[in-house]
Amino acid sequence: MAEALGRVARRRLGGDGVEGVTRLSAGATQEIWRFVLRHGEARTDLILRRAPGGTRVPDTAVGLEIEARLIQAAGSVGVPVPPVRHVLEPGDGLGHGFIMGVVEGETLGGRIARGDALAAARPGLARQCGEILAGIHTLDPDRFPTLRRATPAALIGQYEEAYRASDWPRPVFELAFRWLAGRRPPPPARPRLVHGDFRNGNLIVGADGVRAVLDWELAHVGDPMEDLGWICVNSWRFGVADKPVGGFGTREDLWAGYEAAGGAPVDRERALFWEVFGSLRWGVMCAGMAAAFRNADPTVERAVIARRASETEVDLMRLLAA
Repeated sequence: MAEALGRVARRRLGGDGVEGVTRLSAGATQEIWRFVLRHGEARTDLILRRAPGGTRVPDTAVGLEIEARLIQAAGSVGVPVPPVRHVLEPGDGLGHGFIMGVVEGETLGGRIARGDALAAARPGLARQCGEILAGIHTLDPDRFPTLRRATPAALIGQYEEAYRASDWPRPVFELAFRWLAGRRPPPPARPRLVHGDFRNGNLIVGADGVRAVLDWELAHVGDPMEDLGWICVNSWRFGVADKPVGGFGTREDLWAGYEAAGGAPVDRERALFWEVFGSLRWGVMCAGMAAAFRNADPTVERAVIARRASETEVDLMRLLAA
């Protein structure tokens, strides 16, 4: 890895070489490498985000080349993102991926929601997240013709199919699917570019607030309210259940920030639908990890995530009862 990155540094980044090449534990589906670019006496910290082994791109992901383009487009409209320095090319010998600048700050959701270091920043985070989502939803979907178009009905069908494939009955999931089917909204009049995984845990946060939005691999075109529901899923509150937005704020602050920054008026019922959908979606994803653990990926991480399916059942019961 160090040798290949050194070649990229000289050919693509205007550097003399690299040092301190280290694989980080972050990145559940992609490889994340941190390294230092040398240029004379100067040193610049950079990140390589790469497909596993350079080649294995999940079917559900947009692809790292598209992800890099999404980040660049978001940055052009004021969304805080890491600067993309280079998108890997076949001649680089590293497979699929891109190199971006390092944004310092906290990424661990529990520390963002509960840590003393960010106590002063937390009151403003929900509104700021709303403002950022409004910016993301201004991006023209036609610039990304390969992104999947996903209606509410199609998304429900996708996750119900995944649930059935797990071959493990969960009555709460069955109830949630029926609830969603009975309240399914029509496709949005103006489908927008949806981040798809905008939540606490995919943000870099500092004392001044959100510094960068990460992990664009699930982006698609659909209902913008999906993003506003996903960040409120209880799993992303990291133990601070009374702060529905990421464990740090209120829905009202999120919605107010969204509308003030130019987002469409928030349909509260539609946002609730997407919050219920988000809880079920994460539950189905967790349940699917059991099969991955038994077969292709017997890692501790997969086993731990699989266990969390039961947590989402509790979350769904509370949401449906309310």
